[in-house]
Amino acid sequence: MRNLKFLWILELWLAFNASISAWFAMGLPSQPVSLSVEQVDELNRRLSTMRHDINNTLSLITAATELIRYKPEMAERMMVTLMEQPQKITLSLTQFSNEFQRALGITR
Repeated sequence: MRNLKFLWILELWLAFNASISAWFAMGLPSQPVSLSVEQVDELNRRLSTMRHDINNTLSLITAATELIRYKPEMAERMMVTLMEQPQKITLSLTQFSNEFQRALGITR
């Protein structure tokens, strides 16, 4: 079980590190960028969706770890669930980041 926990932490760190690295490697627009009210509203809705998705994923992680604490016999089953969560967080971040970059003319 200790190895699975280490692998999960490593996978989460690698996913986070890859997302952060991508942010620093972007090309910024050479001119000021204007957004319409509709574009700001759409970005705000997408940001809200991303926060909601990530909060749900973190709640699932918390619930799984609590279940493991009180029912250790479920550890192996819950570790599978825990291992799937970093990818969900990365997907939510990537989807929003792509829309944000597109709207502001940021290139990679």
